[in-house]
Amino acid sequence: MSQTGRHLIVLGGTRHQRLLAVAAHEAAALDAAPRERRDTGRATQPARITFPATHLPFIRPGVATLPSLDGPCLLRVDDLDRAFPNNQLTGTRLVLTQSTYLMQKWIDALGPTGRIIASANREALLLGAPEALEGRGPWAQFEVVQLENEPCASVPAGQGKAEDQAGESWKKPAGPKAGSSLEGDLAAAFASRSGEERLEICQRLFSQLPNSALAAVAFASAAREQQDLSSARTALDAAGLLAPDWEAVHYEDGKFWLGCEELDRARVAFERAAELMPTFSAAYVNLGATLGELGRPEDAMRAFRHALAGDPRNFTLLNNIGVVSRELGRLDESEAALSKVVQIAPDFVFGHYNLGHTRLLKGNERGALEAYEEGQRRDPEKNRRQGCRLAVVRFANGDPAGAERDLWHYADGAPPDEREDMLLEAYEVGQALVQARPELAAHRAFLDRIVASLGGPRDQRT
Repeated sequence: MSQTGRHLIVLGGTRHQRLLAVAAHEAAALDAAPRERRDTGRATQPARITFPATHLPFIRPGVATLPSLDGPCLLRVDDLDRAFPNNQLTGTRLVLTQSTYLMQKWIDALGPTGRIIASANREALLLGAPEALEGRGPWAQFEVVQLENEPCASVPAGQGKAEDQAGESWKKPAGPKAGSSLEGDLAAAFASRSGEERLEICQRLFSQLPNSALAAVAFASAAREQQDLSSARTALDAAGLLAPDWEAVHYEDGKFWLGCEELDRARVAFERAAELMPTFSAAYVNLGATLGELGRPEDAMRAFRHALAGDPRNFTLLNNIGVVSRELGRLDESEAALSKVVQIAPDFVFGHYNLGHTRLLKGNERGALEAYEEGQRRDPEKNRRQGCRLAVVRFANGDPAGAERDLWHYADGAPPDEREDMLLEAYEVGQALVQARPELAAHRAFLDRIVASLGGPRDQRT
């Protein structure tokens, strides 16, 4: 996260200390904000808005009743970590609760003169929005004020003030009550660790509020999490009719179709989401990935490049760019992107493996070996296929003994079908290396043993 920026977040200390620090920064910001003169000729005070953090994901800027945002405006949010509940199954998390989308949406709404000043519990923020601490996407625009380390972070459960304990900001809000707000009910639903409870709350709200696009998109997410695809589809169709200009609806629609392997429908949905919110990096990432699956790598690259402009530290995006660039034969671009991946996220092992693959294609066998070895060193699962590829890279570096050791170690630990597939790949790549570099023919015994293990030359097998 940037140390300077237009927006500000206070971390560390106790909750009380964070609130005091935020109040001081808020007062200074309001005092220093430019005054806009209207037609009346009178100076105007900057608008100040604040919401409970748990409600923030469910308030749509531009649709909710807000102060006029045509002048300077300050949004204050205490306990911002509570705005990003992360209790849904992987791949089903409602986009409204994802920090890069939510913060970008508010930054866009506030405009160039607006500011966000917030506080958060660092440990809880790490659980719900790790990208915040990585300075990714909109978080790069935040200045960080770091107070002393949170004294209660290591206090045993039940000791100290509950409001200051790490993770305590994830405590489930009180359940829905008569007269409670839609935002409050949804906050309770998505804070719940029970998918069944979340679905029950969201289904009730969808039934009670048939004209609410928010209730519809939330119910669709909860239903999809529970594999109720029929209900999810019904809710998404309703949301699309109620809010055709809301990018979140189209993004959730794209995720639905992607899960159904309806790639062209997913493409249309992600394109619409990106069109409606050009700063929505994740929409472009998913659009690019879908275009790649549809065999349109040039279009995929354009989408990825657009996404990268708004989220240059997104290592999975850089990895995609590296892989697609390699498929297009742009090996220098591929190596540059993948080198950034391993720099930003050294524990992302496939960054190292992909970098090794690209370097091998470039003829940099030594660099390929270094990348594959680093990937294997960091890989807790010791991926078998990548281990076999490391063996081939050792062969390319004139190390047949190391190649033999790694190949049979990984291949013999695989199920029969996987073993055969990995050995065939090793043989084909090895053959291509021998043809390109005749000096490797001195080590043909490595390839001959693969052929023998497979039961004879590939072109003679039935």
